[in-house]
Amino acid sequence: MNIKWNFLILAILATICIGSIGIFIAEKSILGILAAIVVLCGIMGYGFSQKKKLREAGKL
Repeated sequence: MNIKWNFLILAILATICIGSIGIFIAEKSILGILAAIVVLCGIMGYGFSQKKKLREAGKL
């Protein structure tokens, strides 16, 4: 079993962003919610683009 550490780190960061959205909702911080959503979209987009590159290179 080969662990793809970069994807694991991206998954953990995305989970943290999702959790922070909940925290910012509880704090009623619109700016925090929007920032967490933007960062989450960036992390997810980067992860998907990396997965596509590895798939096309035949390494996944």
